[in-house]
Amino acid sequence: MAKETLKNIFLSASVPLPERDPIYIETADIVAIRDAVIALVTTVIPKYRLIWGGHPSITPLVNYVVQKQKRSVQEYVLLYQSRFFEQYFPEDNNAFENVILTRALADKNASLKLMRETMFRNHTFEAGIFIGGMEGVEKEYTLFRELQPEATFIPLASTGAASKIIFDNQINPDRRFLNDFAYSSIFQEYILDKT
Repeated sequence: MAKETLKNIFLSASVPLPERDPIYIETADIVAIRDAVIALVTTVIPKYRLIWGGHPSITPLVNYVVQKQKRSVQEYVLLYQSRFFEQYFPEDNNAFENVILTRALADKNASLKLMRETMFRNHTFEAGIFIGGMEGVEKEYTLFRELQPEATFIPLASTGAASKIIFDNQINPDRRFLNDFAYSSIFQEYILDKT
């Protein structure tokens, strides 16, 4: 695992599913979600450790970018998963050396809450990046703000879905997160240039 002095970036993202709440799929930009995740992984690794609670639509993207790296970057990624979903883990989980499994509780919501609380209490984060998503991204944003108040918050509203809802509920949000699709330059300015 990477040295503890390595700074952490939290990724909260998913691709909305059409059969779920239409409020998310109506504004989702699937290409932008994909591009934002790829840009984030490419920009922050190996300068930071990327931590996320694996979602089956996002973990394969992270794995894709990690596999394209010319050097070993496994120590720069940390995946959290709840054992509640163990039978549904995507095959891409097996590509990561650093996976933390949290206990399965009585139901899905309790299990996810435990995983998120464990993730946010075990690490200090420089930034939280919110991309696309559904209700899980909104829940992660609320809990992340509570447990990591000093972090930089980047809700990429241009990816739509939950991230757009989060953006719309902020006071004086940065309009760049709504209109700028140059994700690498956003991450450079708001993360890399700040340290």
